[in-house]
Amino acid sequence: MGQPGLDFPGLGVGLAILRDGKLLLCKRMKAPEAGHWNIVGGKVDHMEPAELAARREAEEETGLSIGAIRHLGVTEQRIEADRQHWVSLLYVTDDTTGEPQLTEPDKLSEIGFFDLDDLPQPLSVFTQAVLPYLR
Repeated sequence: MGQPGLDFPGLGVGLAILRDGKLLLCKRMKAPEAGHWNIVGGKVDHMEPAELAARREAEEETGLSIGAIRHLGVTEQRIEADRQHWVSLLYVTDDTTGEPQLTEPDKLSEIGFFDLDDLPQPLSVFTQAVLPYLR
């Protein structure tokens, strides 16, 4: 059958979480783009509404409770180094409760809020794609 993103383009979601003018980023440990800073997100499961997938992935990755989210746009990432291809729906929220935690230490090594004018490097292509919507 194949794997989304590797054998055929996968459908993903990303959620830009903002708090006090800062963006929540996580440092990835696995492909695609291991070692890069990324907004939270992941793949959409079969028959799962994309908005719910964005909320689910964010809560799984951060431990935050996610309130209202808003659709921003669509992006396509072709990550040649990892031979991955994704089409992703982008969302944003500033409606969260709790403090972010490293709830998936097998996937993420660091997590934190960063000023939009002073983001850590390197940024994933996924994160770079959402930044124009946030400025």
